[in-house]
Amino acid sequence: MTAELLVNVTPSETRVAYIDGGILQEIHIEREARRGIVGNIYKGRVSRVLPGMQAAFVDIGLDKAAFLHASDIMPHTECVAGEEQKQFTVRDISELVRQGQDLMVQVVKDPLGTKGARLTTDITLPSRYLVFMPGASHVGGLSAD
Repeated sequence: MTAELLVNVTPSETRVAYIDGGILQEIHIEREARRGIVGNIYKGRVSRVLPGMQAAFVDIGLDKAAFLHASDIMPHTECVAGEEQKQFTVRDISELVRQGQDLMVQVVKDPLGTKGARLTTDITLPSRYLVFMPGASHVGGLSAD
């Protein structure tokens, strides 16, 4: 069987279709006016740490610094096989990040008005059948749907 990837680009939208054996398998349409940055992954640098808000502002190269709350910082732990997953409590932001520190972050909410984007360090890369979570300490499930 032959597989084809068809791409159509215009000033207002980009369309991509995946055809396998003459049957449309996937189609993606991205319109210019609604293009956001949710899901984008950046290497950012912590510009300010605010202990009173339990948050930090991270420079990811946009006009405004992005917001990272302490609860959105994934703990880096390893689980031994057979151990139960431990419950994590939100630690003080000063223990988690420091000014000038480089972080790999993913945008979870677009910037709006005067506010910058919202970030997480829990990186996820979704595909059709699975979600790759490089920092996770467990293996999730797969979907055949």
